Amino acid sequence: MYNEEDVRRLRWQSRRGMLELDVLFVPFVEEAFSGLDLEDQDRFVKLLACEDVDLFVWLMEREVPEDPDFKRIVRIILDRVQPTAS
Repeated sequence: MYNEEDVRRLRWQSRRGMLELDVLFVPFVEEAFSGLDLEDQDRFVKLLACEDVDLFVWLMEREVPEDPDFKRIVRIILDRVQPTAS
């Protein structure tokens, strides 16, 4: 389980210096991270250890991560910001 201090650290780690990543990660940590199940929280923490170049191509949907854990958490992040088709 992640406590408030852990979430503060994750918020800081989410500031990548690349605007496209910052606008996805920071609000995700602030608004959605605590509501995830522990496995998805762990996936997000693992995702933050990836290179910005990889994160960018995955989150801009130019490529799909091969790792199923990364694929799942990237989809969760994107589903938060993309409107669903009616």
